[in-house]
Amino acid sequence: MRAVASSAELAAASTAARQAGQRVGFHPTMGALHAGHRANFARARREVDFLVASIFVNPLQFGPREDLASYPRDLDADLEICAAERVDLVFVPSEQEMWPRQPGVRLCVGDLAERLEGAYRPGHFDGVATVVAKLLNLVGPCLAYFGEKDAQQLAVIRRMVADLGFPQEIVACPTVREPDGLALSSRNAYLSAGQRRAAPVLHRALEAGRAAWQEGERDPAAVERVAVKLVETEPAVELQYLALVEPDGFTPPPAAEAGQVLAVAARFGATRLIDNVVLR
Repeated sequence: MRAVASSAELAAASTAARQAGQRVGFHPTMGALHAGHRANFARARREVDFLVASIFVNPLQFGPREDLASYPRDLDADLEICAAERVDLVFVPSEQEMWPRQPGVRLCVGDLAERLEGAYRPGHFDGVATVVAKLLNLVGPCLAYFGEKDAQQLAVIRRMVADLGFPQEIVACPTVREPDGLALSSRNAYLSAGQRRAAPVLHRALEAGRAAWQEGERDPAAVERVAVKLVETEPAVELQYLALVEPDGFTPPPAAEAGQVLAVAARFGATRLIDNVVLR
């Protein structure tokens, strides 16, 4: 495994791999790697010849009152995980390398960025799209791996790649969970012991909503009510949204159907968690 800090080295190594006939894979991360990332790396390792990862906490996607300064960082541990998962190249740029000056040109995602997560985190998805666009441009044609836990982010990136004609193929990786159902997230480290015990209620609620649909409920509001009712049994939760949406535009559907996303966001004290399930 090789770690590089310059954009030029990343682009050169990826280009050299393609010129040698290798299929390139890329998994961008913000570090604080966990078993979910490891599962994504393992999948990519089975599907590509040359595997690239990036570790960069992107300031453009954090709001002024969000957790940029305290976001968990442990580069040595992250590099150990990358080596164990047989990542070939890890891009570990400084903020100065990625943004030597505040970017005057940024992507504007549009309506998709204003719903659910976008409504609670204004500008977040524009920042995500801008940094992912730069990283994909540096890596070049590849299979790019993203987690399904961040379902709206995945929809944004798919839309960006389709609308702007990027040469990458976006691969969605299933959410990895703790035995009690809590979706793995770097932010889980912020939870107190009591909050950690309460947090799996989000997944139980989503599963309850999905079960209602599987049993024949087709009214989106009724599916949502089933899930919300379960969340409300846990006093430690401050629910922000729980909504059934179309998977591409994240708009409310006229009827609950297979493939739609039941998504939730909630606070446990100062820690904000998101999760989702797909109706299937």
